[in-house]
Amino acid sequence: MKHTTSFDQFVTRHNGVSNRDLPKMLETIGVPSLDQLIDETVPDKIRLKKEMDLPEALTEFDFLNELKRTAAKNKVYKTYIGMGYHGTITPSVILRNVFQNPGWYTQYTPYQAEISQGRLEALLNFQTMVSDLTALPIANASLLDEGTAAAEAMTMFYSQKNKRNKGEAINQFLVADTVLPQTIEVLMTRAKPLDIEVVVGNWKSFELTDKVFGMLLQYPDRTGKVEDYRALAEQANDKEVYLTVAADILSLALLTPPGEWGADAVVGNTQRFGVPMGYGGPHAAFFATREQFKRQIPGRIIGVSVDRHGQAAYRMALQTREQHIRREKATSNICTAQALLAVMASMYAVYHGPKGIKAIARRVHELAKILDQNLQALGYEQQNGHYFDTLSIKADAGLIQAIKTEALNQETNFWYTEDSIQISLDETVNLAEIERLAALFAKVKEQPASFTAEVKEGLQLPTALERSSGYLTHPKFNSYHTETEMMRYLKSLENKDLSLMHSMIPLGSCTMKLNAATELIPVSWPEFANVHPFAPVDQAAGYFQIFRELEAWLSEITGFAACSLQPNSGAQGEYAGLLTIRAFHEANSDFHRNVALIPDSAHGTNPASAVMAGMKVVVVKCDNQGNIDLEDLRAKAEKHSNELSALMVTYPSTHGVFETEIQEICKIIHDNGGKVYMDGANMNAQVGLTSPGIIDADVCHLNLHKTFAIPHGGGGPGMGPICVNESLKPFLPNHSVIQTGGNQGIGAVSAAPFGSASILLISYAYIRMLGKKGLTDASKAAILNANYIKARLESAYDVLFTGRYGHSAHELIIDLRPYKSVASAEDVAKRLIDYGFHAPTLSWPVPGTIMVEPTESESKDELDRFCDAMLCIREEIDEIARGEAAEDNNVLVNAPHALQLITMDDWHLPYSRSKAAFPLPHLRFEHKFWVSVGRVDNAFGDRNLVCTCPPMAAYEEDALG
Repeated sequence: MKHTTSFDQFVTRHNGVSNRDLPKMLETIGVPSLDQLIDETVPDKIRLKKEMDLPEALTEFDFLNELKRTAAKNKVYKTYIGMGYHGTITPSVILRNVFQNPGWYTQYTPYQAEISQGRLEALLNFQTMVSDLTALPIANASLLDEGTAAAEAMTMFYSQKNKRNKGEAINQFLVADTVLPQTIEVLMTRAKPLDIEVVVGNWKSFELTDKVFGMLLQYPDRTGKVEDYRALAEQANDKEVYLTVAADILSLALLTPPGEWGADAVVGNTQRFGVPMGYGGPHAAFFATREQFKRQIPGRIIGVSVDRHGQAAYRMALQTREQHIRREKATSNICTAQALLAVMASMYAVYHGPKGIKAIARRVHELAKILDQNLQALGYEQQNGHYFDTLSIKADAGLIQAIKTEALNQETNFWYTEDSIQISLDETVNLAEIERLAALFAKVKEQPASFTAEVKEGLQLPTALERSSGYLTHPKFNSYHTETEMMRYLKSLENKDLSLMHSMIPLGSCTMKLNAATELIPVSWPEFANVHPFAPVDQAAGYFQIFRELEAWLSEITGFAACSLQPNSGAQGEYAGLLTIRAFHEANSDFHRNVALIPDSAHGTNPASAVMAGMKVVVVKCDNQGNIDLEDLRAKAEKHSNELSALMVTYPSTHGVFETEIQEICKIIHDNGGKVYMDGANMNAQVGLTSPGIIDADVCHLNLHKTFAIPHGGGGPGMGPICVNESLKPFLPNHSVIQTGGNQGIGAVSAAPFGSASILLISYAYIRMLGKKGLTDASKAAILNANYIKARLESAYDVLFTGRYGHSAHELIIDLRPYKSVASAEDVAKRLIDYGFHAPTLSWPVPGTIMVEPTESESKDELDRFCDAMLCIREEIDEIARGEAAEDNNVLVNAPHALQLITMDDWHLPYSRSKAAFPLPHLRFEHKFWVSVGRVDNAFGDRNLVCTCPPMAAYEEDALG
């Protein structure tokens, strides 16, 4: 029996409101008890009638001890599998100051540029690094993984080729059979709903017919061979066939970059730049392309602009197409990037610089040459005439089995095909390890273990493909090579960014809750961080125990029958959920069911995901209370009853209300032959109180980076598992390398079998430490905090959309439209920065409003500070309205007030420095967050698009050394 007190329980550390403050908050809201608030907010007919069947809570101490025992079930063998994943060394200065630092991992996506200059600079470094190494001018700020990056290139070029094509679609995409198998599978999954024909074959026999719009090659290829594709690239360019190359990022330090020999896009993974394998993720994929595709490139682009004072400033560029979400016209639903991991990879390049990166690449290559020479001396046939880091040993079944047996005896993993053994080296390997590998192969042949480290000079690469161009020439990659310099650079960037370390981030729909240290610590443990996703499954027993338990817990929480952990973002979860519905209809020969009904308030990823899943979007109206218009829904469901595939619905609604007619909404869809997909963005108000299963949905995705405490990391990592009922269980995603999913499962939607597996530990810890009661308490606390803010602000602002008893769910929408003649919603958002707060969600789902979600993790004191700021801003608005402040020169329109402005010798503004910088007394005596730039000029940045660090000639010669 565990002896615990309330202070031992994680829930008291996670939930912000104390028992002391609860009565005051309930009095302000106007309810006698928390239970009554919940009863009046969540409709009784959809309430859970019994406790969830989940474990009791563990203390943080007990949980870590239990998880240590689970971690020990993983076997961390020395791995030479390759196949897109490699061992790497995370420099300690980056591990401690970025990966394990809440100042970096609790940041939000940098929509508010003024409080995001640090991570924006780091992401611009990432784009510059990718652009330099690939020799293409435009790169984005990361994608989810290599497989989905390749799929994004395919769909981008398909759209580009066919946008003006009036005849039959040009729909063939040629893929070399030496592309990584997981990438091919993701391509197949993505292509099917869009009627793209993926043709896999020998690249040497590709026929570039009039039906071909693009092709994909691997460089070096899946077997490790370096091929010369230049002639094929020239042919493709002549025939206007778009060429995508999936490249190994480290190899490009030695190999001629694809941008120099004709590639239109280069994709890949930056995992081996200091990011642990983590059984598949998270890792930052990269995507670079030509200038002409800058408005089609998927994902986020960081650009250089200026602030209102003319000072250089960074921002997310082209935000009108940010995330490439264009509702029903979209070709991509990319939402989550991998910002935190992109920062790590970029800082790996900053720390090592061009000389260091080249030295690492040469060292790996030299060790491969040494191993090659020693294996050939033993009589092994090495099949790759040219290679970077991977050898391919020809072998029959008997030799493969003998090598495999001895390798496992020595706790070593290679990659085995039907007729070869592949050995991929990485930066963690040293000369002694190469000697051990040579002895292993000698033992199998019963030969003496002779070894030589002497090899011929030069690279084992085609001479014509040896890189001669420079890269990483900017001073940022040539200035921070001591730990002191690097530590200070990282800290200087961190200090420019507002994170949960500073204050509440009250973003509606984004759920910026506590990311507890105990949840994060195990992600760095080697038993989890250093396992290859394609290692034999018996070496990942600890991971599989966590997968089984987490799947069961999430299924119980949602009221569903089964779960897939594969989708590695919320948007990917939407897409996967819709594909399971599509597969269900096809299995029932309802191939014609392709209409998705989507409320007009839905997030942009909803219609974008539906389009990607091959569905036609029909928009459903919402009424004046923000609820789905039941009659419009019924009319459209009946009109399209023969073609109806699905309804996409968010619950509680996008407007922050528990719609009372949700079961009737689901019934209408089911009566007309469709399935109900529930967007899980607002699950933080459901857990333990109701569930998607109770409301009669069929599938939902869960944003683990929202409800289940995975950090946002400045815009990713994220995870978006899907849970389904019995009817959809057979269709859960499969994977070609590791068995997952249902017996009629759709193809893989992510490159790794379990997505970003290592960060599933965070949600696993969150559920295990809160336990069934703590999870329910967290939902109640989230609803309490939102309604407390509503009660404090509703006398000064109109709060849109409340339920029957006048309550919000876990978030609320504040209407700023009545003040638009004197202050815009953006002015309010920027002024909040002066008060030390990140702006709420701006102008969504209703233009001219802000949507506030405090989460359960915030204390009454913090909620009061936010409310005081909002009330003070209302008074500032009134001052303008009364004519006491100039309409075009006031604290709102000039916000935020940067430190440089406040400390200028000359002060020409018609209000005091004190009013600008310290509008509330506590800002003088507590931590004041200072922005490093004034309001950023978005239009200037779009007119003058600069997406890489400007090169400086003085550094170029030295950087090439």
